Amino acid sequence: MRKVCFVLGFFLLLMSCEKAIEKPKNLIAKDKMIDILYDLSLLEAIKSQNIGGGISNKSANAFIYKKYQIDSTQLSESNKYYATDVEAYKKMFETVKKRLDDEIKKTGGSATITPTPVNPDVPQVQ
Repeated sequence: MRKVCFVLGFFLLLMSCEKAIEKPKNLIAKDKMIDILYDLSLLEAIKSQNIGGGISNKSANAFIYKKYQIDSTQLSESNKYYATDVEAYKKMFETVKKRLDDEIKKTGGSATITPTPVNPDVPQVQ
């Protein structure tokens, strides 16, 4: 009985493992992907701040596709492929963050977020 449970557990473990994602035929180069992630971060900031009347997801995506001469499938597959290696993907985002911080410093801003002062008259959520 113990052997049957062990064998059954082993097969369930093997079946639960996902297959590694194969490298797409039209994989976006890593440096180009970092540039895309950087631009996507900037566009997301513009959308969240409603700068210049805001920007729609459709126009933001169209800008990325045109600028880098890619399509949505290529971007999606490349992003999925790079995301399978968590450490490498994390390094890509660290590079993006460093570039964003450098741009903030160039404009005379601060790369760190300073908390807003607490108003004692307003109830605070903790």
